[in-house]
Amino acid sequence: MVHRRHDSTGQSGSRWGGQKGGTQEPSDHALGRSRGGFGTKLHLVTDGRGLPLAVEATAGQRHESTQFEVLMDAVRIPQALGRPRSRPKRVAGDKAYSVERIRTWLRRHAIGAVIPQRSDQLARHRGRPLNFDREAYRRRSIIECCIGWLKECRRIGTRFEKLAVNFLAMVKASIIQRILRILFSDRA
Repeated sequence: MVHRRHDSTGQSGSRWGGQKGGTQEPSDHALGRSRGGFGTKLHLVTDGRGLPLAVEATAGQRHESTQFEVLMDAVRIPQALGRPRSRPKRVAGDKAYSVERIRTWLRRHAIGAVIPQRSDQLARHRGRPLNFDREAYRRRSIIECCIGWLKECRRIGTRFEKLAVNFLAMVKASIIQRILRILFSDRA
């Protein structure tokens, strides 16, 4: 006689046979090794004022450029009238985003790229260098300030949650708190 608790028809680690965290939970729980150690990498898109528009969490070893299309599809830019825009006019990123796939995606969607070329790309493309707006690139520090603010949130900086969906929910709750704080400080 086999007791139901010992029957191996369900997934291990879950009481009712389903996967912990549901179908949205990645198998690695968005944890992995990178140069900085064992952790999670947050991919973030902000507007020109530093308000986060979209966020995604992946394992530490995943490259930044792998989540670019996913994040850009999640962006909704609020407007004074009408429904939110889904595409910004320009996107600024560091040299990690200087990939032909990303530049092609941006051209196809009529979005200006403010991304410097890597040194290995300069040698490969012997023709005319890509247009690069240094003044617009300097404003990219806004997202670095937003990441620094997120690291100050203790629960996010230390990642108390095991499941990636719970961690991402805490990041989104912190983002909502930041947006409300900015909105209410503007009105005062």
